[in-house]
Amino acid sequence: MSRRSREQVPPGPDENPDREADPHEVARTIALQHLTGAPRSRAQLAEKLAAKEVPAEVALEVLDRFEEVGLVDDKTFAEGWVHYRSSGRGRRALAQELRMKGVGEETAAEALEAVDDASQVEAARALVQRKAGAMHGLERAVRERRLYGMLARRGFPSDVVVRVVREEIQGEA
Repeated sequence: MSRRSREQVPPGPDENPDREADPHEVARTIALQHLTGAPRSRAQLAEKLAAKEVPAEVALEVLDRFEEVGLVDDKTFAEGWVHYRSSGRGRRALAQELRMKGVGEETAAEALEAVDDASQVEAARALVQRKAGAMHGLERAVRERRLYGMLARRGFPSDVVVRVVREEIQGEA
């Protein structure tokens, strides 16, 4: 045991048990910790603060300030989310994911404008081509059903699903 570890070190300003933690500082710290790993929506941060029992009025003030300085921006968050996830998801699935993240309908709709019909067809085609190779030995009806289901679960519109699967199946023949 070292000499230093045997010594009594007085508690630092953050370690003083008699001092009550400033709720604003606690809220800022929690929010910054969650923003460090990945961008978050305002609603996600509010949820994290509520889970840590930060008073609602303090959370509101901190989140308002973070928005003022640009640390929290639902529009930028939604645009980034759509850009990152659009290669494997249809517009409907992206809209659902944004709702689950607490992004407002109007903000989500603006971000989803970047996903046009051509990009959805392209993304669906890429997914089908990747998946179709693993289904090569299956009956045609089974392959079609599985490909339809995969694309539908990923939120692609039915017209895109039917078009892309038919093109792929016909291309195999």
